[in-house]
Amino acid sequence: QVQLVESGGGLVQAGGSLRLSCAASGRTFSRGAMGWFRQAPGKEREFVAAISASAGNTRYTDSVKGRFTISRDNAKNTVYLQMNSLKPEDTAVYYCAARNTAVVTTTARYDYWGQGTQVTVSS
Repeated sequence: QVQLVESGGGLVQAGGSLRLSCAASGRTFSRGAMGWFRQAPGKEREFVAAISASAGNTRYTDSVKGRFTISRDNAKNTVYLQMNSLKPEDTAVYYCAARNTAVVTTTARYDYWGQGTQVTVSS
């Protein structure tokens, strides 16, 4: 059984920053890729960023490149999403996800999911 618990969401003004954390338990954390996804009201869940097991490979959706940074600390079983220069369109519930192998950007290919954390960016 794998548990993923997100934290760090909140309300921030446009241009501000937040750092999301995702603590994993129940498996060998360092084995596979981790990802962040988000879902805005009335929209489908979308890929945001992903990182490989060794942190040597990262992927980002185009809309967050240069503003968001994904990282992981395998010793702490934690993955992070540093979000800078936030925009109102970044408002969504952010989900952490895990899979046992390589980095992918497709929602359906992740095996484990957290409950999500709300990020609201005011204009």
